[in-house]
Amino acid sequence: MAKKVSTVFVCNECGYESSKWLGKCPACQAWNTFVEEKAIQTTTAKDRKKQQGEVVKLNSVVKKETTRVKTGVEELDRVLGGGFVNGSLTLLGGEPGIGKSTLILQICNSLALNGKVLYISGEESAEQIKLRADRLGIDNDNISFLSETDIDNVEVSLDKELPKFVIIDSIQTMYSEEITSAPGSVSQVREITARIMKMCKQKEITTIIIGHVTKDGNIAGPRVLEHMVDTVLYLEGERYFTYRILRGVKNRFGSTNEIGMFEMEEKGLIEIKNPSSILISERDGNPAGSIIAVSLEGTRPLLIELQALTTFSVFGIPRRNANGIDYNRLTLLMAVLEKRANMQLGNQDVYLNIVGGIRVNEPALDLASVLAVASSFKNISIKEDVVAIGEVGLTGEVRSVNMIEKRIKEAEKLGYKTCIIPESNKKLLKEKYKLDIIGAKNIIDAMKYLGLK
Repeated sequence: MAKKVSTVFVCNECGYESSKWLGKCPACQAWNTFVEEKAIQTTTAKDRKKQQGEVVKLNSVVKKETTRVKTGVEELDRVLGGGFVNGSLTLLGGEPGIGKSTLILQICNSLALNGKVLYISGEESAEQIKLRADRLGIDNDNISFLSETDIDNVEVSLDKELPKFVIIDSIQTMYSEEITSAPGSVSQVREITARIMKMCKQKEITTIIIGHVTKDGNIAGPRVLEHMVDTVLYLEGERYFTYRILRGVKNRFGSTNEIGMFEMEEKGLIEIKNPSSILISERDGNPAGSIIAVSLEGTRPLLIELQALTTFSVFGIPRRNANGIDYNRLTLLMAVLEKRANMQLGNQDVYLNIVGGIRVNEPALDLASVLAVASSFKNISIKEDVVAIGEVGLTGEVRSVNMIEKRIKEAEKLGYKTCIIPESNKKLLKEKYKLDIIGAKNIIDAMKYLGLK
């Protein structure tokens, strides 16, 4: 049947389609983002033969055992939920230069022990990939390379090679001749991913797609595709700092609360087995405004250092700056300090920083943030062996947090002597610990114990 070609206008920001050009996208509210593209339709809805699916009883469905393949990197296996599931489609996103290609190439040695690996790159040549592989110490005859950007040629190579694992680096470089827009546009990326997903599901090929996320958002990246793939991972961190955090955003086969931590070195990304000791390793002396808190990422407790600095403001409007936590949360906690603790911060510039470049969103850091700001304002140091955990409410009360025993055990393991926790959590503790447990009903109790009130 002859193909019927029509013209549609697609938003480059979010992929919204319209039959006519629009100045402003009704979906994402962006201006001047619509481009004209040809939409190819092989049949009409009237001519298409409908196939009705078979209705079955849910209790009669036989559950298949999920087979996982270990990657050889424990931190990656943790985020995936135990390894790659056979026939799954995984999307790894992150800014250019963050280390996505390096991480994926590192796991090729382990994957190649379970089957043939085909590395498809549209950005780099075979010589470039070989140089990186030599630097990472990768030497395996079961790893093949293909430099290709046309999805039709990729399909032919997959039929010929029949690999068990496929890596596509990156999705923005792939294109289909059936779509007139440039590679990397919303239509191209969405169409290419749909075809890759069909191939990997039909042939049970475990596929890993690498995608770029630009800061300005002009090029449609993997955020448009999150609903199409099985697993979405994001590699976070500043490219000029050594630490990287691998975070699961979506996972059909496991939890999305786990994180993996790495350090970028000359031989690639090195796993950090004990992140707590790394994040607080450079704490020197006992300066005012510094305190240790325990955050929980999935099932992993992390000891992190919070540093606060308050200085007299020379401008009419004082500055507030938060690095690693939500800015609005900082302003809220400062308001609680002013109202409930009678601490006059209206003429102070306040800066709060989480050491190590990581970002934490959970409210269990509230109490530590309040105590750090109070310590800097009073210029009174907090003892080095003190850890603070708790959420702070608007009335100044310290509210309970989840998994308090796991947090306390992590602090105890690293040698801390005192842990300030919510009073409601202390009443429910069943075990005895070597460190002193101090229960605080409100921020005044915690400040009095530390000599800040």
